[in-house]
Amino acid sequence: ERARYDRATAKYEKAATRTYTSLAWLNFGQGLIFGIGMLLVMLMSAREVVAGTQTIGHFVMINAFMAQLAIPLNFIGTLYREIAQGLVDMDAMFKLLDEPEEVIDAPNAKELVVTTGAVSFKDVAFSYDEDRTILRGISFEVPPGKTVAIVGPSGAGKSTISRLLFRFYDVKGGSISIDGQNLQDVTQASLRRAIGMVPQDTVLFNDTIGYNIGYGRSGATEAEIEEAARRAQIIDFIHTLPQGFKSEVGERGLKLSGGEKQRVAIARTILKAPPILILDEATSALDTHTEREIQAALDEVSKNRTTLVIAHRLSTIVNADEIIVLKEGLIAERGRHDDLIAQNGIYKSMWERQRTADEARETLAKVEETTPSLRVLS
Repeated sequence: ERARYDRATAKYEKAATRTYTSLAWLNFGQGLIFGIGMLLVMLMSAREVVAGTQTIGHFVMINAFMAQLAIPLNFIGTLYREIAQGLVDMDAMFKLLDEPEEVIDAPNAKELVVTTGAVSFKDVAFSYDEDRTILRGISFEVPPGKTVAIVGPSGAGKSTISRLLFRFYDVKGGSISIDGQNLQDVTQASLRRAIGMVPQDTVLFNDTIGYNIGYGRSGATEAEIEEAARRAQIIDFIHTLPQGFKSEVGERGLKLSGGEKQRVAIARTILKAPPILILDEATSALDTHTEREIQAALDEVSKNRTTLVIAHRLSTIVNADEIIVLKEGLIAERGRHDDLIAQNGIYKSMWERQRTADEARETLAKVEETTPSLRVLS
């Protein structure tokens, strides 16, 4: 990494040196030309004074005009450099804008009309590249107002399902529909208006906490933002801040804890009020105590909404209407929590491992509370 950094720095240094060298030569040439020009003009004026066709006043006035002309000309070099750098940045921007879109609306695409919010995956197959198939013909439904959880080991295709539902990619086989409307037949904008997401890593802007909540729906009033914060159970925390809703959260929310950032994301989703909700490992980055506090807010936002949960911690989806266990892109098990535990299969094995790990963490936390020296060492 140090060598890569050195190479990048050396490359930048060479480019900067070339830029400043060209600027120096430009300024030198400009000064030389202006100096010669001024000398010639003053010699011509002096000759006219000697000849009696001009006065000393004319000579002084011409000198003053030439001096005033020199000031703006001195900025030409700097202006040239800024324009050159700006053109480079614009070229990079236009190249980015010219990148072809991976997902394009059909010519006759219609607006998605959500009536009940039923989501259906039918024999869906998908792969990011030809070398590895992620989903192998999976089928399931999320009934209106119900919660379906997707679990499984890393790489099983859990997060891919949420990306396909958002239509960040098109399926390679099968179909995904909402209320009977194939996602490939509707506009992406209308689809994404109908779906809300609480992700694992919440994107917050370097602005006020009120602005970040209000980002969920353009034009929301202060009263609506405050109500969303109350339902997300973050209103009490906001009231403790010196400037309340006008308090800055910092770049990517660095002034907030993990739990507080998730509550902002939940409030944002509540404000958007989408008929379909995706919880993509919303609590996997939080400790057990914070997860339990956040779960109540998640239950609030998912109430009466069609909800798809991508879960890492199984304790968060024990009340789901259906749990689907993925393994190597296939549905290995499905059912409610108690039914899957009784099957003594993949789900039960995952449940027991996580429960053992949680118990170990809780025991360690209690020991640290009673033994300060251990807390210092940790």
